[in-house]
Amino acid sequence: MRLTRAFLPTLKETPAEAQIVSHRLMLRAGLIRQTSAGIYAWLPAGWRVLQRVTQIVREEQDRAGAQEVLMPTIQSAELWQRSGRYEDYGKEMLRLKDRHERDMLFGPTNEEMITDIFRGYATSYRDLPRNLYHIQWKFRDEVRPRFGVMRGREFLMKDAYSFDMTVEGAQHSYRQMMLAYLRTFQRMGLKAVPMRADTGPIGGNLSHEFIILAETGESTVFYDSEFESRDWADASLGYDDVPALQGFFDQVTSMYAATEEMHDTAAWETVPEARRREGKGIEVGHIFYFGQKYSATMGLSVAGPDGTTVVPEMGSYGIGVSRLVAALIEANHDEAGIKWPDAVAPWKLAILNLKPGDAGCDALCEKLYAAFPDQAVYDDRAERAGVKFNDADLMGFPWQAIIGPRGAAAGKVELKRRMTGERVELSFEEALAKLSCPVAERSEA
Repeated sequence: MRLTRAFLPTLKETPAEAQIVSHRLMLRAGLIRQTSAGIYAWLPAGWRVLQRVTQIVREEQDRAGAQEVLMPTIQSAELWQRSGRYEDYGKEMLRLKDRHERDMLFGPTNEEMITDIFRGYATSYRDLPRNLYHIQWKFRDEVRPRFGVMRGREFLMKDAYSFDMTVEGAQHSYRQMMLAYLRTFQRMGLKAVPMRADTGPIGGNLSHEFIILAETGESTVFYDSEFESRDWADASLGYDDVPALQGFFDQVTSMYAATEEMHDTAAWETVPEARRREGKGIEVGHIFYFGQKYSATMGLSVAGPDGTTVVPEMGSYGIGVSRLVAALIEANHDEAGIKWPDAVAPWKLAILNLKPGDAGCDALCEKLYAAFPDQAVYDDRAERAGVKFNDADLMGFPWQAIIGPRGAAAGKVELKRRMTGERVELSFEEALAKLSCPVAERSEA
């Protein structure tokens, strides 16, 4: 992408309505544009980040055995009336009527719909277990939408729903999703801590929310620093190994982690003082096991192995995909702008031509750009070097390749690593090798 042709509308000044870092930087870096209260358009750079986050979520759901579907955004009110939640959900639900005066709604979640869909096909115990997920836009009519996409009215959500024959099977599905979530966030360069949580309006008796630390977090959190050293990507832990997954779950839940609402002072004091961590956190995911809450009310049942009727056990598992983009910025920024982890960056590299029109600069920049046509933004604008440096830092590209007349004459490229600030001057071939090395990227993420 050449900046002279790109639609990347950066702002020098911070809009007055932006109260937190991620909102300010998403507007200034040209990731989003507000269209009405709590509703945003995603511009090219923001859309690329959102797609990268979505793909990581999708890959880890698939890896855990969940299967992707796509449910509609508009739902029949009849489904929610059947479950008893239509009136209970309150004014956050956007209700509407179609041209035939039928009550409809813009879905804030999908427990009723997925249960109704599955009920139409599942007849026997052989149809279970199943875990179905989708990634879809939701709408909740927040009374005070704020903090940009962190708490907007329209948002992109991944929600999955598991169906099992037994309580034990449902709990195994729950553990599978806990591991999948920890792996998902780790791939994005985030340290997420699962914390026991209230089930809220979704219901159930087992629930964890996944919290990342950020100074602008919404709630105070307490956790054991042992979480920080764990590598959830360990390939030896498989999703179908029931005893191993039970051991993983027991290990995770034995380490102290709680939000302020669930904080237990006596249990906290049993954690060695050197391992106690306290700070502000942002919720990026939530998992629930709620038994037969929806399967029973929605009339879902199957024939068991002995012919008796069994009402399946269910769970639901949500990740705020668009919210994650803001959370990533809250966890990765400095005064100059965003510091994208490699896995989610809209582009890997910014090529800064410090003197467009200089034959040496132009040739070396073009050569480097040709090596990364889909992963680089080439700043070929006739702007001062300071403007280019500021914009590159603001937009957070993991790498900056700085090429000026002196370096170009010597065949040299100055590389800057945005995450660390490290700068090094290399030959073109050395720079190419460094930028092409995925091992270095993973080790810093």
